[in-house]
Amino acid sequence: MSQPGVDLLFSPPGATDLVLLAHGGYEHSHKNPGSWRAPILRMWPLAAAARAAVPTAAVGLMRYRYRGWNDVGDPATDLRSVLDALPFERVVLIGHSMGGRAVVAAGDHPRVAGVLGLAPWLPSSEPLIALRPPVMFAHGNDDTVTSPGDTRAYANRLRAAGTPVSLVCLAGETHAMLHRTHDWNALVATFTEYALTGSGEFVPEDLQWPTAESPTSTATAVLNVAWTRLRLPVRERIRVTNPK
Repeated sequence: MSQPGVDLLFSPPGATDLVLLAHGGYEHSHKNPGSWRAPILRMWPLAAAARAAVPTAAVGLMRYRYRGWNDVGDPATDLRSVLDALPFERVVLIGHSMGGRAVVAAGDHPRVAGVLGLAPWLPSSEPLIALRPPVMFAHGNDDTVTSPGDTRAYANRLRAAGTPVSLVCLAGETHAMLHRTHDWNALVATFTEYALTGSGEFVPEDLQWPTAESPTSTATAVLNVAWTRLRLPVRERIRVTNPK
């Protein structure tokens, strides 16, 4: 992947809104992100949930040049370049792990209509960005890859600066988001609908996300990811030729 861009999974005629999902990666890596690696595959069911919530919006997956953050924030640079070039008026950003860090770093872009970080990687040194609301962070309390405590600390810094933030805890969930898949899907759908239509209620406080069903087995979750990936083709690829 020599150019950043977006793989559109849904693109309704005349769509002016986009839900853009940014996948996770590594702290350091200049390898090609690939199309069949676990971090990006995990985003497919979330894309389907976003599409079901707001069928009039386009839904796409962010494609970086590299797998890693690489000190200089390559994914965030790629995301900003894509936001500058996209033919959409409003973009809801949803990112997991490193993708969560990227959507926060680019969350003040004028096209952004909401930022949702799923188990985001937000180290204590992360610069405070004036994110465009609504803003929600969600983290499993059993995550040992990225820190729920760091996410809470960043949310509190935003609140102190005047940005309302909804901070959601999913009990019994780890970093891969494979134990409470129905709840992650519901969270994405609820946030997307609120950000683009104003339907529902935004609660700017700490929340325990209610469990929709019994925990999902890892095998069932992985099969659902594979099935969703196989039945949803990439309809269009948008590439940025000169990322800033």
